[in-house]
Amino acid sequence: MTKNKTTTHNPLTPQQRGEGKSVSTSSKSEIAQFLSAAKAIAPSTPGAGRLAFALDATMSRQPTWDIACGLQAEMFDAVGKTGGLSVQLVYFRGLGECRASRWVTDTKQLADLMSRIDCRGGPTQIGRVLRHVADEAKTRSVSALVYIGDAMEENIDQLAVIAGELAMRKVPCFMFHEGQDPAAATGFREIARVTGGAYARFDQNSAQELASLLRAVAAYAAGGRPALESSKAPAARLLLEQMGPGRNGGDRRS
Repeated sequence: MTKNKTTTHNPLTPQQRGEGKSVSTSSKSEIAQFLSAAKAIAPSTPGAGRLAFALDATMSRQPTWDIACGLQAEMFDAVGKTGGLSVQLVYFRGLGECRASRWVTDTKQLADLMSRIDCRGGPTQIGRVLRHVADEAKTRSVSALVYIGDAMEENIDQLAVIAGELAMRKVPCFMFHEGQDPAAATGFREIARVTGGAYARFDQNSAQELASLLRAVAAYAAGGRPALESSKAPAARLLLEQMGPGRNGGDRRS
């Protein structure tokens, strides 16, 4: 499906965080189910490292959505075993729907919440994701942002401005690119570069490599740069090579 060329940079409102009525065009029953599940998850423990996990759930990802969800569930499992880390799930789809869960440490509940999301046609809303995470980091630091998507239909210069704010707040963005869209590759690489994060492309044939990279990001978010430097995993080495020496203060957490 071809997406509309629409640019959206508005931050998530309190309603879209699950705190009130939604402005989404999706069905009211589905929205109610997501909000109910999000509110039922216990909030995270103060003081833990925090990882924002964002998904493009637009229709172009439908063919590989089940595979991607399986890999993402593996990452949540790795996060749960890592300890000392809370996660927030953010996703967008359809015409203006962009939602975030609470920060949680019970990643099994988060994986279950993710499994209820299905793909809907609409433009990318990467700007809203970046803005949301930047706003979250204003009140309490965010260790890292993981983003998984296959397209970028927004103005890269405008996205780079928000990425610059994330860099100032020491939030590296780990951009995982499904497929081979050249605009997405360029945009994702730039966001990763500006924030001191990393970029990686994947497809159905590199699922296990993506799973390893996601686990490495989880280790970074929980233990900072030292956690990657002490790891012998190839995925950790790859991330370190892209992040460069001492990017973003490494292990800043709150």
